[in-house]
Amino acid sequence: MEKRELTCIGCPMGCLVTAEIENGEVVNVTGNTCKIGDTYAHKEITNPTRIVTSTVILEGSGKTRLPVKTATDIPKSSIFDVMEVINHARAKAPVKIGDVVIKDVCGTGVDVVATGNAS
Repeated sequence: MEKRELTCIGCPMGCLVTAEIENGEVVNVTGNTCKIGDTYAHKEITNPTRIVTSTVILEGSGKTRLPVKTATDIPKSSIFDVMEVINHARAKAPVKIGDVVIKDVCGTGVDVVATGNAS
């Protein structure tokens, strides 16, 4: 049986959790002080995901860059492809927080949205 130690990022506690893995499946999680730690360990081992934050070029504003993020988490394996698209994207002012800047980035089903306003 394999064991992996992870620091849970699900809440501010940052618990050190230990996951026991058998045949690629999590069979036991210890060290978590809440249910979030158990959920985090299962997801991190079987299907790790991340929220990506970055900036895009902004046109038509006194600002040159617009802060953006993925609306929800994406597969960790897609981060570099998503960043490639973000690095070539442009937004036109005016933009409000929450506006979609890139729809369905890299076929993930997740939009890239503005996290700042620009007029």
